[in-house]
Amino acid sequence: MKIYCVNWQAADEAELERKHYPDIELILARSTNDTAATLDAETAKTVDAVINYSPAHNVPLPPTAFPNARIAVRSGVGFDNIDTVGWGARNIPACNVPDYGTTEVADHAIALMLALTRGSYTYPNTLVAGGAENWHFNQAPLIRRHKNATFGIVGLGRIGLAAARRAAAFDMKVVFYDPHLLSGVDLSTGYERVHSLNELMSRADVVSVHAPLSNETRGLLGAEAFAAAKPGLIVVNTARGPIIDVSALEAAMQKGTVVGAGLDVLPNEPGDLEHPLIKAWRAGEDWIKNRLIVTPHAAFYSPASMVDLRLKSIEVVHAYLAEGRLTNCVNREYLKR
Repeated sequence: MKIYCVNWQAADEAELERKHYPDIELILARSTNDTAATLDAETAKTVDAVINYSPAHNVPLPPTAFPNARIAVRSGVGFDNIDTVGWGARNIPACNVPDYGTTEVADHAIALMLALTRGSYTYPNTLVAGGAENWHFNQAPLIRRHKNATFGIVGLGRIGLAAARRAAAFDMKVVFYDPHLLSGVDLSTGYERVHSLNELMSRADVVSVHAPLSNETRGLLGAEAFAAAKPGLIVVNTARGPIIDVSALEAAMQKGTVVGAGLDVLPNEPGDLEHPLIKAWRAGEDWIKNRLIVTPHAAFYSPASMVDLRLKSIEVVHAYLAEGRLTNCVNREYLKR
């Protein structure tokens, strides 16, 4: 069994994978944050499977480059950079790894909320900048009580559900919008379901995004959604950057409808530092000071989550090729029955 590990970014030579799967031949094609890996055309023709490890390069690997591959895997939750249609046209399953980093992302979403609403981001910054003259509780502009506030979730999958549980532990009321979720989930969890994004926006004090990126969700939180928002809204995104129209978010923050945002993801990564919203934040302009937090697509990360991701990526391939067991397939609708 031979796997082409494309856009490999780990510093090591896959010792972890080789230890757990000694029967698999792993071919590593490295990438950096700036440059995608270069495929060796002849090698690509010989592999049984391909795994794309890069979160940074959103150009899907060409299925035609791997004529003998029987499965393709995206090493991560999001599968917007895997050609589901192209692989499906060849009747080859394309899969992801959805069951790693769930706790880390959910924790990060709540941490972004708390950093804004409890001042854990603002207070240290103001003390560093102003010293004793800023030694006062009024330095953080978005402090609020969480009990009885409404936590709105866009997408109640694994991570959205984990975030909901954490928000409920703060005695927040949880409301969610997920048009693809089967009916009855709200009855079993105790969370309230709404059937339009605008209703969620109009009721929530905090909105946390946990949906996958698709044609349906691209720009989902845009001008219309922000126009429907409850004044004083805080927005958190640990999912995919393009789900939020950053220009519409900027307008909503300038207007004051959205008072704060925590963004772990941006439409283009590394982030477009010249976008007016990001530029204003980096310059410390008064209107946005202490109201925006940006982290570098790091919500998924912990040493433990990376071990899970690496082993589960190989496990998906091994289960299918060695056992005939298909897991985490994201292009079933394109496969011949």
